[in-house]
Amino acid sequence: MEPPRAPALRRLLLPPLLLLLLPLPPRARAKYVRGNLSSKEDWVFLTRFCFLSDYGRLDFRFRYPEAKCCQNILLYFDDPSQWPAVYKAGDKDCLAKESVIRPENNQVINLTTQYAWSGCQVVSEEGMRYLSCSSGRSFRSVRERWWYIALSKCGGDGLQLEYEMVLTNGKSFWTRHFSADEFGILETDLTFLLIFILIFFLSCYFGYLLKGRQLLHTTYKMFMAAAGVEVLSLLFFCIYWGQYATDGIGNESLKILAKLLFSSSFLIFLLMLILLGKGFTVTRGRISHSGSVKLSVYMTLYTLTHVVLVIYEAEFFDPGQVLYTYESPAGYGLIGLQVAAYVWFCYAVLISLRHFPEKQPFYVPFFAAYTLWFFAVPVMALIANFGIPKWAREKIVNGIQLGIHLYAHGVFLIMTRPSAANKNFPYHVRTSQIASAGAPGPGGSQSADKAFPQHVYGNVTFISDSVPNFTELFSIPPPTSCVSPAAPAPEELLVPPLEYLTPLPAPPPPSTYRRLSPPPGFRTPSAPTPRRDRPPAPAPTLPDWVLALLRTPPQTPRAVPPPPPAFRGSPPPPRPPPEFARRTPTPPLEYLAPLSRRP
Repeated sequence: MEPPRAPALRRLLLPPLLLLLLPLPPRARAKYVRGNLSSKEDWVFLTRFCFLSDYGRLDFRFRYPEAKCCQNILLYFDDPSQWPAVYKAGDKDCLAKESVIRPENNQVINLTTQYAWSGCQVVSEEGMRYLSCSSGRSFRSVRERWWYIALSKCGGDGLQLEYEMVLTNGKSFWTRHFSADEFGILETDLTFLLIFILIFFLSCYFGYLLKGRQLLHTTYKMFMAAAGVEVLSLLFFCIYWGQYATDGIGNESLKILAKLLFSSSFLIFLLMLILLGKGFTVTRGRISHSGSVKLSVYMTLYTLTHVVLVIYEAEFFDPGQVLYTYESPAGYGLIGLQVAAYVWFCYAVLISLRHFPEKQPFYVPFFAAYTLWFFAVPVMALIANFGIPKWAREKIVNGIQLGIHLYAHGVFLIMTRPSAANKNFPYHVRTSQIASAGAPGPGGSQSADKAFPQHVYGNVTFISDSVPNFTELFSIPPPTSCVSPAAPAPEELLVPPLEYLTPLPAPPPPSTYRRLSPPPGFRTPSAPTPRRDRPPAPAPTLPDWVLALLRTPPQTPRAVPPPPPAFRGSPPPPRPPPEFARRTPTPPLEYLAPLSRRP
């Protein structure tokens, strides 16, 4: 039986999760770049890529009208004197932006026939002359660098260009289309996908064991759901990165869906932690109405902030800058909500421990473990924004983020494993007992903190060194002297056995008057059939009056034994009905039937 407020929890979860499934506009982010540019400006940014120190290469094909000659491809790198000095520098014109380029580094590609390295030639098409340039460029540097590609024509009448570029790092499947800051992401995601699949199947197996013992509560189902959504998210990430490694483009909608599932798993797990901190399914069976409203408002706000963050990243992040997800107002808002959730979590755990100190074996390690988890996300965001180089940030942050999620799921899986040696197991009330434990009192009110009975969490023992005693783990032991037991309800008081309350029924009257035979013990034994090879046995020599005396039953009534000591202090049993009040015990009818005379 599920808790009475389980539908309310579903209503609490569904609206925020549905918001995460809103369709978002795709964002062009690929290392196979093509497009048609037409602008009135004289300097335009095209794309960026992080090349390896020795294996980076750019293959391009440009085409533009000969009348728009002559245009230049400019290659900037991430040195402070280069790209940061010219991008969005309003005080610099086109010539000033070109002046920071070092000609000795071959950072300029003149798209003219005079520049042999550009591979340009004049072609005619439908009566118009075009400059078609096809060539490539290799990149050498002392370390991995971000390179930025721009188009310029200083002093001209605007830019017009059809371009197609392929930016690669080596020839391996794992590196070819990946930027240097993305190396290892596909391998990392595949590794964590296998680990989370293992965690999900273990959680399903533990859930099967808990269901058999009626301990599969809503919070554990939420953990299983978070692990399953995490597996789906990593699966979609691996599909996206695998397609990206093949063609250099990928499916951006698939990546956005993976991000939304990743955020959904995080939100479900966060809600589960807050509910456990408040004692739901551990010390009480339902959340109060005000608590449900607060959780609904908080989770909706958190979900909206996540959606705004994804939209902001897709629409407003400048592709000319290497930005991290949390480098935005929405990102800093998420950090603030994470801190607020931790404060709420601390308050809820402290209140639960104050009312139920016997739950310290669960709540103390639970609070300590997830305090680290709550602070890991803001600390990771700050380190990523200010402490990790931009050319290595994405792959490092991806590994740290997945490691944080693995830590959270692994700790909870260990703390809730159904093992007799697990001293931190949180659940002690079965799902079939939640309805009666959480039922309102006579006045219609219910104390949320007293919904579940007091339970001392002691150390469970083993039947042997290898076989745990599951019976002791999944049963409710009686309260010890350290916890004062609550007064039993009237219906829970022990009652004496039925034999002390129910009178003996009267024998039914005989339907027909017939001669009854005596019991087998009082019947006259028939003479055995004499054997032919032996003489017959002699007849009995006792007188008839002695035999009749032996057949007469005792007339003293049977004494009723006193009740057990546990019932001597209980109220006297109710009086028997009037029809049995003055009846004296009588022997059975078979004792009153006259004995047949011996011939």
